[in-house]
Amino acid sequence: MPLVLLTATALVFLAANSILTRAGVLDGTDPLVFAVIRVAAGAAVLTALAARRGITLTGTRRWGAAAALSVYLLGFSLAYRSLDAGLGALILFATVQLGLFALSLLRGEPTGPLRLAGMALALGGLVWLLLPGGGVAARPLDVALMVAAGLGWAAYSLAGRSEPRPLAGSAGNFLIATLAFALAAPFWWGAPVTAFGALMAAASGAIASGLGYALLFRVLPRMGIATAGVAQLAVPVIATLLGAALLAEVPPPRALASGALVLAGIALATFRYSTIRSSGS
Repeated sequence: MPLVLLTATALVFLAANSILTRAGVLDGTDPLVFAVIRVAAGAAVLTALAARRGITLTGTRRWGAAAALSVYLLGFSLAYRSLDAGLGALILFATVQLGLFALSLLRGEPTGPLRLAGMALALGGLVWLLLPGGGVAARPLDVALMVAAGLGWAAYSLAGRSEPRPLAGSAGNFLIATLAFALAAPFWWGAPVTAFGALMAAASGAIASGLGYALLFRVLPRMGIATAGVAQLAVPVIATLLGAALLAEVPPPRALASGALVLAGIALATFRYSTIRSSGS
């Protein structure tokens, strides 16, 4: 299958998590139960895919990655109680990129003026998006939860950069996170769940997460650094389009304008910085 088609499929899978989660929670399924079903379904698929070559379950890195994954899953599901699918995906994606950028500053990595300007533009767009008014309906608590989810995903992504066996490690991360959710059963046991919501959670875990991440691991090594970074900008765009088409969630004009600023800023910072790294390697 051509690289372009594989990449497009992986990005659609990633964006589908927002649609499936929003649809399942809107149907009446408790967000915590949704997260439990999602992580268990993802663990089952990733375990099946990685079983032949072994699954990595040991090491301090594994527990840290599983904790970051759990934070992402919890924040992501809970935030979609009020956030539209596209808005949630944009906040998540912007938080991930800004979090990784802040970490790079703390580590003393080289940062040129264009990268600083790009991230400043993205941060300004995100602040404008979340200011009161403008037709953007979002509860502050749910926005904070999506920001927490983004930071969790940023930490998980950082752990994955040094993962020697990505698929085996991901399977281990999902299995450990599933165990953690099982031990926390007193907090979610008996919470409401609908048949449709359970189906959405299983699809999110098994297909959009399990198969989506496995496919992403396959295509990323075949892409240039700059291409991989910029290509992921499509995720919130796809989520917004799918949200409008399937959930009738049409973003107001200010959300579209501020979202464009966020994506433009991240594109400027990511592409420019990745190009410098590529040419200097």
